[in-house]
Amino acid sequence: MLKIENLTKTYGDKKAVDSLSIYIRPGEIYGFIGHNGAGKTTTIKCAAGILSYDEGSIYVDGISVKEDPMQCKRMIAYIQDNPDLYDYMTGIQYLNFIADIFGVPADIRSERIDRYSESLGLRDSLAQAISSYSHGMKQKLAVISAWIHEPKLIIMDEPFVGLDPKAAHILKGMMRDVCDRGGAIFFSTHVLEVAEKLCDKVAIIKEGKLVTSGTMAEVKGDSSLESVFLELEG
Repeated sequence: MLKIENLTKTYGDKKAVDSLSIYIRPGEIYGFIGHNGAGKTTTIKCAAGILSYDEGSIYVDGISVKEDPMQCKRMIAYIQDNPDLYDYMTGIQYLNFIADIFGVPADIRSERIDRYSESLGLRDSLAQAISSYSHGMKQKLAVISAWIHEPKLIIMDEPFVGLDPKAAHILKGMMRDVCDRGGAIFFSTHVLEVAEKLCDKVAIIKEGKLVTSGTMAEVKGDSSLESVFLELEG
């Protein structure tokens, strides 16, 4: 579903990402772990088609992000760590705007908006201006907007930040449902306990380079993900 091959991204003299290769298959929740500044967000933005890159290749469902970015973006959704929404819109206006971009029919979008906003506890706030939303409410709105066109691949940067425990629990279920339907999830997180319980596979990155990757069992062995991460971080 997502293939990253020898990805290299440089800022001046610094390699933010250095020859990174990751392969995420349909049906997988793939966690991306690393300290601040390790290259996680840069990798994610390259995969989402937001940042250009110097070397390597990225494919979404076999299509090159560099050669056909529009087709790739039709198949994905991206949630950044700090949702950058249109504050002058109401929540429902924003969701309809996103649904229009992806050509989601009115009856289908209405059902999905109702279902996800009810689950995440945002339905009664959709008529309010986004400028009045808390960070957690904006995060919920971003989640709904990502799910509204049922993308094949959802890419998220720290999606659980700002969510209350109930919303975080619901989001985990939504992520698993995407994969049960043949989609895939690629997300970064600092919440290692969540990653350990939720992810099928995980990759740990340090200073732009891949340190280890594989199934959760392969990476953590008889230890915890936290212990492995701290050991690899030195």
